[in-house]
Amino acid sequence: MKRSSLRSLIILNGCLLAALVAVTFGPTAVAQLRPRSTYSMAAGTVNGIVQGVVYINDETTNEVVALSWYENQKRLVGLGYRNMSMDAAQAAQNR
Repeated sequence: MKRSSLRSLIILNGCLLAALVAVTFGPTAVAQLRPRSTYSMAAGTVNGIVQGVVYINDETTNEVVALSWYENQKRLVGLGYRNMSMDAAQAAQNR
């Protein structure tokens, strides 16, 4: 093996070792701990939209999101979001 090839491989290994050390001892990511959610879904319609709508309810956080599939664009579109806990608290204040 040529001397220049050997030197290049040693430099490359040194760089790879430095990158490994940087990744190993760098800052770590911390996951958000949250209890496992349970979901319920209901199909429905909305005035002015031909496509059907799916309402997904997160029973742990009491949040609802409405989604619709647009076939011509081949994508799922979010139509709305509500926090039912906040809605219930506001309704109780208005009584």
